[in-house]
Amino acid sequence: MGLPEINIVFKELAASAIQRGERGIVALLLKDTAVPGTTVLTSVTDIPEGLTDANKEQIQLAFIGGQNAPVKVVIHVFDGTTKTLTDALNALEGVKFDYLVYPEIAEDEKDTITTWLGEQRANRKMVKAVLPNHPADKEYVINFTTDQIQVGDKTYTPAQYCSRIAGLICGTPLQISTTFQPLPEVDSVRSYTKAELDTAIDNGELVIYHDGEKVKVARGVTSFKTTTPTKGETWKKIKKVDILDLIVTDITKTVSDNYVGKYPNNYDNKMLLLSAIKAYQKGLERDELLDEGSVAEIDVEAQKQYLITKGVDVDKMNEQEIKEVNTDDQVFIKMTQKVLDAMEDVTIQAYI
Repeated sequence: MGLPEINIVFKELAASAIQRGERGIVALLLKDTAVPGTTVLTSVTDIPEGLTDANKEQIQLAFIGGQNAPVKVVIHVFDGTTKTLTDALNALEGVKFDYLVYPEIAEDEKDTITTWLGEQRANRKMVKAVLPNHPADKEYVINFTTDQIQVGDKTYTPAQYCSRIAGLICGTPLQISTTFQPLPEVDSVRSYTKAELDTAIDNGELVIYHDGEKVKVARGVTSFKTTTPTKGETWKKIKKVDILDLIVTDITKTVSDNYVGKYPNNYDNKMLLLSAIKAYQKGLERDELLDEGSVAEIDVEAQKQYLITKGVDVDKMNEQEIKEVNTDDQVFIKMTQKVLDAMEDVTIQAYI
C-alpha cells in the first residue's frame, strides 16, 4: 500500500518545524572536576552544585536565550588531563545538540573543533559552534569577535560570552534572524564605526554593538565568506543555514528510520517517497521557511552515471526510461528549495 508511515512522519515534521526550530540545544564543554561526563539541563535550577562559579555562570548565560530560552543546555565536564578535548568531543558524538561552545578554548584547539564539526556534518549530524576570534570560513562556525563586553561591574571577553550568543541563536525562531536581536543585560561593548561594522560583517564576524540605546547583534552571519559556484551567499546567514540543517536532519532521520530496508526499490516506491518529501517541503513553504516552488525529483544525472558504472548503455534510453530503470539498492533524489531570509536591509525613498 505504499509508504503511509513516512508520509505521515514528514507531514508531522513540517507542521512542527517552527516549534522545534525555536528552541535549540546548546552544548557546553566545561573544564571542571565535579560531575564529570554529560548532563542534560532543562533550566538553571538543574545546574549541578559542585561546579565552579565560572562554569555555573556559563550555563546561566546560555539559558538567557533570545525570544525563547534554549530547550536544553547539555554540559560535558572533563578535567583536561585524564580526559582531553578529543575525549570530550568523542563523548558528544552520540549527544543531540545544535550549537557547541567551549569557554576555555585555547587557540590551538579551535581548528580541532572545526575539523570535528566538519566530520560530524559529513555524517549528517548537522552541528555548529560559536567560537571566539576564529575566522574558519565555514558555515558551521560562528566567529564571535566583540570584546570589552560590560555587564554591570564585570567585563567579558569574546570567549566568555560565546555561551550567551549560542543561547541567543538557539532561542531565536526560524522565521526571523538574529540580526538586530538585543542583549538587554549588556551595558556597553567596544565602540565601532559604521565602516568597522561593515568590514567585520563582510569578514564573516558576528559582532554586537551599541546603537545609542541598546546593545544588539549587527547581523546574523556565519564565518563563511569564500563563495564558490556551488556554494553561495546562502551559507553566510545563520538563519538560512539553520533551516537547511533542519531539512537535512529531518530528511536523513525519517528516511533512515522509516524507509531504508523496509520497501522494494522500484519506481512506484521511489515516487511515493518523493511525494512525501514534497509534502514536507510544502509544509515549510506554508510556514514561510521556504519560498514557494520547492522541487523533489529523481536525480536523473546521478542515476545515469550509476547506470554507466554498471555497464548500461544509457544513450539508447530516454529520460523516463532512466528514471524507471532498476537501480539495485541505490536511490538518487535531487531536492531544490530556496530558503526565505528575514527582512534586514530596507530602502525607503521619501518624497515631499
